[in-house]
Amino acid sequence: VVMHPSKVLELQMSKRGFSMEVGQYIFVNCPSISYLEWHPFTLTSAPEEDFFSIHIRAVGDWTENLIRAFEQQHSPVPRIEVDGPFGTVSEDVFQYEVAVLVGAGIGVTPFASILKSIWYKFRHADHNLKTQTIYFYWICRETGAFAWFKDLLASLEHEMEELGKVNFLKYRLFLTGWDTNIAGHAALNFDKATDILTGLKQKTSFGRPMWDNEFSTLVNAHPKSVVGVFLCGPQTLAASLSKCCHQYSSLDPRKVQFYFNKENF
Repeated sequence: VVMHPSKVLELQMSKRGFSMEVGQYIFVNCPSISYLEWHPFTLTSAPEEDFFSIHIRAVGDWTENLIRAFEQQHSPVPRIEVDGPFGTVSEDVFQYEVAVLVGAGIGVTPFASILKSIWYKFRHADHNLKTQTIYFYWICRETGAFAWFKDLLASLEHEMEELGKVNFLKYRLFLTGWDTNIAGHAALNFDKATDILTGLKQKTSFGRPMWDNEFSTLVNAHPKSVVGVFLCGPQTLAASLSKCCHQYSSLDPRKVQFYFNKENF
């Protein structure tokens, strides 16, 4: 049981015959709260880890009661029942030499499993992994509820530096819910080595990505690559990315090609 900031509870459970793949989800029941209520949660662990985990945010009575039950340090840990895992397994993300991952809001959750799994495969020279470079875009209103995800990025950043593979994962964080105070504070501290809002080396951008600029950069960086674009986010964003994939793919099949995959997770 791990309590994260902003009322986020992480449960790590031993596998015991449970096998999972990236991007799958489970249903969870806590009989002491309700016999009948089952709630779906995306798995945030990688298949290579020896436990499976979920992150639960306080949104509504059931999740608040569950978090409260686990916060009671002196009482026994509540019993949890799990059904699953469910969901289509997307191994596609490992099949592209360049992968562009876009997570918006709560849609960032499946990418915890995916990023951990890709990094594990990369470190262990897994022959099933064709990925050489990952571009990860995280778009959210505020980072508070996802402090745990920020910690994951920080640990990946640290491990990649140690192995001299800093270019394997390139990520950008876009904050859409900001005000002039936050932006001013960030501007004053821009010279610092780490970002004032997240503590990460990559500086936070304010607003939304300019996708035309991002795709132009990708075309220049990978003129002959096949690029897989994966989104977990709203339909409007899907339309923008799909259009860019079509627009920036070369007519020459030997040059850059973009393939769009929406919510395969």
